[in-house]
Amino acid sequence: MPNVHEPIDVESLRDQFLNSVFDEYELVLDAQKLADYAKSCGETAQKYIDTSNPDFQAPPTFGSSLQPKVRYPKGFPTFKGLGMDAGKAVSPSKPMRAGEPITVKTHMHDIYTKTGRSGRMVFFVNRMEFSNANGDTLGAADTSIVIREKPQS
Repeated sequence: MPNVHEPIDVESLRDQFLNSVFDEYELVLDAQKLADYAKSCGETAQKYIDTSNPDFQAPPTFGSSLQPKVRYPKGFPTFKGLGMDAGKAVSPSKPMRAGEPITVKTHMHDIYTKTGRSGRMVFFVNRMEFSNANGDTLGAADTSIVIREKPQS
Protein backbone atom coordinates (compact mmCIF):
# COMPACT_ATOMS: atom_id res chain seq x y z
CA MET A 1 0.00 0.00 0.00
CA PRO A 2 1.35 3.46 -0.84
CA ASN A 3 2.47 5.72 1.99
CA VAL A 4 -0.50 7.80 3.18
CA HIS A 5 1.57 10.99 3.14
CA GLU A 6 2.93 10.59 -0.38
CA PRO A 7 0.87 11.76 -3.35
CA ILE A 8 -0.45 9.09 -5.69
CA ASP A 9 1.97 8.57 -8.59
CA VAL A 10 -0.55 8.99 -11.40
CA GLU A 11 1.93 8.65 -14.28
CA SER A 12 3.23 5.34 -12.94
CA LEU A 13 -0.32 4.02 -12.57
CA ARG A 14 -1.20 5.15 -16.10
CA ASP A 15 1.89 3.41 -17.52
CA GLN A 16 1.13 0.19 -15.68
CA PHE A 17 -2.66 -0.15 -15.86
CA LEU A 18 -4.28 1.80 -18.70
CA ASN A 19 -5.99 0.06 -21.63
CA SER A 20 -5.43 -3.59 -20.63
CA VAL A 21 -8.59 -5.67 -20.36
CA PHE A 22 -8.82 -7.08 -16.84
CA ASP A 23 -12.36 -8.46 -16.88
CA GLU A 24 -14.32 -10.24 -19.61
CA TYR A 25 -17.55 -12.21 -19.62
CA GLU A 26 -20.52 -13.01 -21.81
CA LEU A 27 -24.18 -12.48 -21.04
CA VAL A 28 -27.53 -12.92 -22.73
CA LEU A 29 -30.20 -10.35 -21.94
CA ASP A 30 -33.69 -11.45 -20.90
CA ALA A 31 -36.50 -9.59 -22.70
CA GLN A 32 -38.82 -9.24 -19.72
CA LYS A 33 -36.02 -8.00 -17.47
CA LEU A 34 -35.11 -5.38 -20.10
CA ALA A 35 -38.73 -4.23 -20.31
CA ASP A 36 -38.99 -4.09 -16.51
CA TYR A 37 -35.77 -2.08 -16.31
CA ALA A 38 -37.04 0.36 -18.95
CA LYS A 39 -40.37 0.81 -17.17
CA SER A 40 -38.64 1.36 -13.82
CA CYS A 41 -36.63 4.17 -15.45
CA GLY A 42 -39.84 5.83 -16.66
CA GLU A 43 -39.32 4.85 -20.30
CA THR A 44 -42.46 4.97 -22.44
CA ALA A 45 -41.15 4.24 -25.96
CA GLN A 46 -42.61 0.93 -27.16
CA LYS A 47 -39.29 -0.34 -28.54
CA TYR A 48 -38.02 -0.43 -24.93
CA ILE A 49 -41.09 -1.62 -22.98
CA ASP A 50 -43.01 -3.90 -25.37
CA THR A 51 -41.22 -7.22 -25.81
CA SER A 52 -43.35 -7.98 -28.90
CA ASN A 53 -42.24 -4.79 -30.68
CA PRO A 54 -40.18 -5.77 -33.78
CA ASP A 55 -37.49 -3.23 -32.76
CA PHE A 56 -37.44 -4.25 -29.06
CA GLN A 57 -34.07 -3.41 -27.46
CA ALA A 58 -32.41 -2.37 -24.23
CA PRO A 59 -32.86 1.30 -23.40
CA PRO A 60 -29.77 3.46 -23.99
CA THR A 61 -28.97 3.72 -20.26
CA PHE A 62 -28.94 -0.04 -19.70
CA GLY A 63 -25.15 -0.36 -19.97
CA SER A 64 -24.74 1.65 -16.77
CA SER A 65 -26.60 -1.05 -14.83
CA LEU A 66 -24.01 -3.73 -15.67
CA GLN A 67 -21.08 -4.34 -13.36
CA PRO A 68 -17.69 -5.92 -13.96
CA LYS A 69 -16.97 -9.21 -12.20
CA VAL A 70 -13.56 -7.79 -11.21
CA ARG A 71 -13.35 -4.17 -9.99
CA TYR A 72 -9.68 -3.36 -10.69
CA PRO A 73 -6.73 -4.88 -12.56
CA LYS A 74 -4.62 -7.46 -10.76
CA GLY A 75 -1.97 -5.72 -8.68
CA PHE A 76 -3.80 -2.39 -8.60
CA PRO A 77 -2.94 -0.68 -5.29
CA THR A 78 -5.38 0.48 -2.65
CA PHE A 79 -5.25 4.05 -1.42
CA LYS A 80 -6.01 5.93 1.75
CA GLY A 81 -8.32 8.87 1.38
CA LEU A 82 -11.97 9.55 0.84
CA GLY A 83 -13.23 7.53 -2.14
CA MET A 84 -16.47 8.53 -3.88
CA ASP A 85 -18.51 7.68 -6.95
CA ALA A 86 -17.68 10.37 -9.48
CA GLY A 87 -20.31 9.53 -12.08
CA LYS A 88 -21.32 7.31 -14.96
CA ALA A 89 -21.42 7.90 -18.70
CA VAL A 90 -23.05 5.65 -21.29
CA SER A 91 -22.27 5.76 -25.00
CA PRO A 92 -24.59 3.41 -26.92
CA SER A 93 -23.72 2.85 -30.57
CA LYS A 94 -25.94 -0.08 -31.64
CA PRO A 95 -28.93 -1.70 -29.95
CA MET A 96 -28.48 -4.39 -27.32
CA ARG A 97 -31.11 -7.03 -27.96
CA ALA A 98 -32.62 -9.76 -25.83
CA GLY A 99 -31.48 -13.29 -26.58
CA GLU A 100 -28.25 -12.26 -28.34
CA PRO A 101 -24.90 -13.01 -26.67
CA ILE A 102 -23.06 -9.88 -25.56
CA THR A 103 -19.39 -9.82 -24.63
CA VAL A 104 -18.48 -7.40 -21.85
CA LYS A 105 -14.84 -6.29 -21.53
CA THR A 106 -13.53 -3.89 -18.89
CA HIS A 107 -10.31 -1.90 -18.87
CA MET A 108 -8.99 1.10 -16.98
CA HIS A 109 -9.58 3.88 -19.47
CA ASP A 110 -8.12 6.89 -17.70
CA ILE A 111 -6.44 8.11 -14.52
CA TYR A 112 -6.19 11.86 -14.01
CA THR A 113 -6.08 14.54 -11.32
CA LYS A 114 -7.91 17.75 -10.49
CA THR A 115 -7.25 20.15 -7.67
CA GLY A 116 -10.22 21.51 -5.78
CA ARG A 117 -10.78 23.59 -2.66
CA SER A 118 -10.09 20.55 -0.49
CA GLY A 119 -6.91 19.52 -2.30
CA ARG A 120 -5.88 17.13 -5.05
CA MET A 121 -8.34 14.53 -6.27
CA VAL A 122 -7.39 11.48 -8.34
CA PHE A 123 -9.98 10.07 -10.76
CA PHE A 124 -10.02 6.46 -11.97
CA VAL A 125 -12.21 5.68 -14.99
CA ASN A 126 -13.14 2.07 -15.78
CA ARG A 127 -14.70 1.47 -19.20
CA MET A 128 -16.94 -1.49 -19.97
CA GLU A 129 -17.28 -2.14 -23.70
CA PHE A 130 -20.10 -4.22 -25.15
CA SER A 131 -19.98 -6.19 -28.40
CA ASN A 132 -22.17 -8.76 -30.14
CA ALA A 133 -21.23 -12.19 -31.52
CA ASN A 134 -20.11 -10.58 -34.81
CA GLY A 135 -17.67 -8.35 -32.91
CA ASP A 136 -19.72 -5.22 -33.58
CA THR A 137 -19.36 -2.60 -30.85
CA LEU A 138 -22.69 -1.97 -29.14
CA GLY A 139 -21.47 0.76 -26.83
CA ALA A 140 -19.56 1.54 -23.68
CA ALA A 141 -20.21 2.57 -20.08
CA ASP A 142 -17.69 4.49 -18.00
CA THR A 143 -17.63 4.45 -14.21
CA SER A 144 -15.54 7.09 -12.46
CA ILE A 145 -14.25 6.88 -8.91
CA VAL A 146 -12.49 9.78 -7.21
CA ILE A 147 -10.15 9.69 -4.23
CA ARG A 148 -9.49 12.92 -2.37
CA GLU A 149 -5.95 12.69 -1.15
CA LYS A 150 -5.25 13.53 2.45
CA PRO A 151 -3.55 16.92 2.66
CA GLN A 152 0.23 16.87 3.06
CA SER A 153 1.35 17.78 6.59
